[in-house]
Amino acid sequence: MLAPKRVRRRKVQKGRMKGLSFRGSEVSFGDFGLQATSAGFVTSRQIEAARIAMTRHIKRGGKVWIRIFPDKPISKKPAETRMGKGKSGPDHWVAVVKPGRMLYELDGVDVDTAREAFRRASHKLALGTRFVVRGEEVI
Repeated sequence: MLAPKRVRRRKVQKGRMKGLSFRGSEVSFGDFGLQATSAGFVTSRQIEAARIAMTRHIKRGGKVWIRIFPDKPISKKPAETRMGKGKSGPDHWVAVVKPGRMLYELDGVDVDTAREAFRRASHKLALGTRFVVRGEEVI
Protein backbone atom coordinates (compact mmCIF):
# COMPACT_ATOMS: atom_id res chain seq x y z
CA MET A 1 0.00 0.00 0.00
CA LEU A 2 1.05 3.58 -0.59
CA ALA A 3 2.48 5.62 2.29
CA PRO A 4 5.05 8.41 2.48
CA LYS A 5 8.63 7.50 3.37
CA ARG A 6 8.91 10.45 5.74
CA VAL A 7 6.75 13.44 6.69
CA ARG A 8 7.39 16.81 8.23
CA ARG A 9 4.73 16.38 10.91
CA ARG A 10 3.61 13.09 12.42
CA LYS A 11 0.06 14.26 13.19
CA VAL A 12 -1.95 16.83 11.24
CA GLN A 13 -5.26 18.59 11.76
CA LYS A 14 -8.44 17.62 9.93
CA GLY A 15 -8.68 20.59 7.57
CA ARG A 16 -11.54 21.44 5.23
CA MET A 17 -12.29 20.31 1.67
CA LYS A 18 -13.99 23.25 0.01
CA GLY A 19 -13.84 24.29 -3.59
CA LEU A 20 -12.78 22.52 -6.75
CA SER A 21 -9.50 20.92 -7.72
CA PHE A 22 -7.74 22.98 -10.38
CA ARG A 23 -4.41 21.17 -10.49
CA GLY A 24 -4.50 17.58 -11.66
CA SER A 25 -7.95 17.89 -13.19
CA GLU A 26 -7.13 16.99 -16.82
CA VAL A 27 -6.16 13.77 -18.57
CA SER A 28 -2.38 14.21 -18.85
CA PHE A 29 -0.79 10.78 -19.33
CA GLY A 30 -3.28 8.29 -20.78
CA ASP A 31 -6.27 8.40 -23.12
CA PHE A 32 -8.95 7.82 -20.47
CA GLY A 33 -9.38 9.05 -16.91
CA LEU A 34 -11.46 8.54 -13.78
CA GLN A 35 -12.37 11.94 -12.33
CA ALA A 36 -13.79 12.67 -8.88
CA THR A 37 -17.14 14.48 -8.77
CA SER A 38 -17.32 14.79 -4.98
CA ALA A 39 -14.90 15.58 -2.17
CA GLY A 40 -13.59 13.12 0.37
CA PHE A 41 -10.72 11.10 1.77
CA VAL A 42 -9.44 8.10 -0.19
CA THR A 43 -7.45 5.65 1.93
CA SER A 44 -4.36 3.85 0.69
CA ARG A 45 -6.30 0.56 0.87
CA GLN A 46 -9.03 1.95 -1.41
CA ILE A 47 -6.45 3.24 -3.89
CA GLU A 48 -4.82 -0.19 -4.06
CA ALA A 49 -8.15 -2.06 -4.28
CA ALA A 50 -9.29 0.11 -7.20
CA ARG A 51 -5.94 -0.36 -8.96
CA ILE A 52 -6.20 -4.15 -8.63
CA ALA A 53 -9.81 -4.12 -9.91
CA MET A 54 -8.74 -2.16 -12.99
CA THR A 55 -5.64 -4.16 -13.84
CA ARG A 56 -7.50 -7.45 -13.47
CA HIS A 57 -10.20 -6.31 -15.89
CA ILE A 58 -7.74 -5.11 -18.54
CA LYS A 59 -5.80 -8.38 -18.00
CA ARG A 60 -2.52 -6.51 -17.45
CA GLY A 61 -2.74 -4.95 -20.93
CA GLY A 62 -2.34 -1.20 -21.24
CA LYS A 63 -0.84 1.14 -18.68
CA VAL A 64 -2.35 2.56 -15.48
CA TRP A 65 -1.36 5.84 -13.80
CA ILE A 66 -2.34 6.59 -10.19
CA ARG A 67 -2.72 10.36 -9.93
CA ILE A 68 -3.33 10.63 -6.15
CA PHE A 69 -1.06 9.82 -3.23
CA PRO A 70 -2.05 9.28 0.43
CA ASP A 71 0.08 11.83 2.30
CA LYS A 72 -2.25 12.78 5.18
CA PRO A 73 -2.03 10.77 8.42
CA ILE A 74 -5.31 9.97 10.18
CA SER A 75 -5.11 9.17 13.88
CA LYS A 76 -7.59 6.89 15.60
CA LYS A 77 -8.10 6.00 19.24
CA PRO A 78 -8.68 2.38 20.23
CA ALA A 79 -12.26 1.17 20.75
CA GLU A 80 -13.79 1.61 24.21
CA THR A 81 -11.25 4.24 25.28
CA ARG A 82 -12.28 7.11 27.54
CA MET A 83 -12.17 10.68 26.26
CA GLY A 84 -9.11 12.81 26.87
CA LYS A 85 -5.47 11.75 27.26
CA GLY A 86 -4.42 13.51 24.05
CA LYS A 87 -4.49 12.68 20.39
CA SER A 88 -3.56 9.13 19.45
CA GLY A 89 -0.90 8.08 16.96
CA PRO A 90 -1.30 7.78 13.18
CA ASP A 91 -3.54 4.87 12.15
CA HIS A 92 -3.68 5.06 8.35
CA TRP A 93 -2.96 7.38 5.41
CA VAL A 94 -5.44 9.14 3.14
CA ALA A 95 -5.37 11.29 0.01
CA VAL A 96 -7.48 14.46 0.15
CA VAL A 97 -9.57 14.60 -3.03
CA LYS A 98 -11.63 17.56 -4.23
CA PRO A 99 -14.17 17.52 -7.08
CA GLY A 100 -12.48 17.58 -10.47
CA ARG A 101 -9.35 15.71 -9.41
CA MET A 102 -8.16 13.01 -11.83
CA LEU A 103 -7.76 9.80 -9.80
CA TYR A 104 -6.54 7.28 -12.37
CA GLU A 105 -5.56 7.29 -16.02
CA LEU A 106 -5.48 4.43 -18.49
CA ASP A 107 -3.91 3.90 -21.91
CA GLY A 108 -3.50 1.07 -24.42
CA VAL A 109 -7.06 -0.31 -24.28
CA ASP A 110 -10.30 0.39 -26.17
CA VAL A 111 -13.06 2.66 -24.85
CA ASP A 112 -15.44 -0.08 -23.69
CA THR A 113 -12.72 -1.91 -21.75
CA ALA A 114 -11.58 1.33 -20.12
CA ARG A 115 -15.14 2.32 -19.18
CA GLU A 116 -15.80 -1.08 -17.56
CA ALA A 117 -12.42 -1.06 -15.77
CA PHE A 118 -13.13 2.38 -14.30
CA ARG A 119 -16.66 1.31 -13.34
CA ARG A 120 -15.21 -1.57 -11.34
CA ALA A 121 -12.61 0.71 -9.77
CA SER A 122 -15.23 3.31 -8.79
CA HIS A 123 -17.06 0.69 -6.70
CA LYS A 124 -13.96 0.49 -4.47
CA LEU A 125 -13.86 4.25 -3.83
CA ALA A 126 -15.96 6.29 -1.41
CA LEU A 127 -16.39 9.12 -3.95
CA GLY A 128 -18.58 10.02 -6.87
CA THR A 129 -16.63 9.59 -10.11
CA ARG A 130 -17.03 9.94 -13.85
CA PHE A 131 -15.35 8.56 -16.96
CA VAL A 132 -13.37 11.11 -19.00
CA VAL A 133 -11.80 10.77 -22.46
CA ARG A 134 -8.80 12.86 -23.50
CA GLY A 135 -9.71 15.74 -25.82
CA GLU A 136 -13.45 15.74 -25.03
CA GLU A 137 -14.87 18.92 -23.54
CA VAL A 138 -15.94 18.48 -19.90
CA ILE A 139 -18.71 20.72 -18.58
